Amino acid sequence: MSKVLVYGASQIVQIVSNGEKYLRGKDPKIKNLKILTKHQPEQNLCIVSENGIIKFIGLDTDPEFSKFTSFDQKIDAQNCSVIPGLVDCHTHPVWEGDRINEFKMKLEGAGYMEIHEAGGGIHFTVKHTKEASEDQLYQSLVQRLDNFSKFGTTFVECKSGYGLEWETEHKMLRVLTKAKREFKSLSISNTYLAHAVPKDKNSEELTQDIVENQIPKMRELIESNELQVDNIDVFCEKGVFDVQQTERILKKALDSIEGIQINFHSDELFPLNSVEMAVRLGSKAVSHLEEISDSEIDLMSKSETVGILLPTTAIIMQLKRPPARKMLNCGCIMALGSDFNPNAYCYAMPMIMNYACVDLRLSMNEALVAATLNSAFALGVEESRGSIEVGKCADLVIVDSQRWENIIYQIGAHSNLIKYVLVNGNIVHQRK
Repeated sequence: MSKVLVYGASQIVQIVSNGEKYLRGKDPKIKNLKILTKHQPEQNLCIVSENGIIKFIGLDTDPEFSKFTSFDQKIDAQNCSVIPGLVDCHTHPVWEGDRINEFKMKLEGAGYMEIHEAGGGIHFTVKHTKEASEDQLYQSLVQRLDNFSKFGTTFVECKSGYGLEWETEHKMLRVLTKAKREFKSLSISNTYLAHAVPKDKNSEELTQDIVENQIPKMRELIESNELQVDNIDVFCEKGVFDVQQTERILKKALDSIEGIQINFHSDELFPLNSVEMAVRLGSKAVSHLEEISDSEIDLMSKSETVGILLPTTAIIMQLKRPPARKMLNCGCIMALGSDFNPNAYCYAMPMIMNYACVDLRLSMNEALVAATLNSAFALGVEESRGSIEVGKCADLVIVDSQRWENIIYQIGAHSNLIKYVLVNGNIVHQRK
């Protein structure tokens, strides 16, 4: 039995303490996050975990604390604050073929679809990903996962999607499954993504292939335990998959694969009103939402479908910003993701939270909730992640500051601020 003590913190930011699954934008608990604070110098705020599960949170003067003795490891958090491990609920980390040249094109005004239609964008990465060996893809993925971990992410969603045909998608899903089973520095939720239309097919032909060929094969491999896939995603967008095609793919996966969750791209470049379909199908989440309508916001605010916002993408691609403030004020459940991919090369959720505050007008409390509890809910792991509560996994970020807000305020300083990252009670990163 492994017993770990984190002691001496100035603050422990639990987020919530009564098992709340998420916090809506209008919830007063966002303004009054559950934060334990040390008021006397002789006091010690402590977190105790056994076998990766939190067993105690509070002061060492609490009689309950005396039950815990002979720790296997003690972690000094003096003058530090402790926040939940960050949850990145939207990334594309399995690929080869970076697109540095396209960054220059974007700065000169080229749009996403313009690059896409010219054979660049996704197709450039698809070509290199197809040519890469499985081992090459795995090694680059592991390096990227390690970078996520260093910046405080303890749980990450990872998509396939740079294959466009089954052979390469299968290869990417094998890589993701291996990482989910073997990589210990963070935990992973795997997603099959129908991402784009190859040059030799139209969207209707690809939809038929996914429904009749790819999803049945994926189901067989999941049932035989060769693959682990948690979510189904479709790039629902003008010129890619329309709303009807997206629904066919999502419904096929729901009907075929036990326990799979819907979490798809919606309303990024054009207003397609796909949120109605998402809510109707019980989607865990929809991402992007730069072009979401007022009626969709109202519908989402009455549902448990999470709106995942991706600040770096809107900034880098110079898109209209998603109406974050309006969504929060209407009571939507909001989460944040990095959208790490060749277009938006950002690992660091602390920077995502800063951009959400500065560019989308979130408060720091709202940004932290969106990057922890609500992001965990978007991935269906809120029972074990997203807050510091007894019974949850000991996924913790120890910030070298008496004020937790510095992880957002000190933009770009996370390498200095993050003293320890713990996943399941184990130190996976320690500042040198």
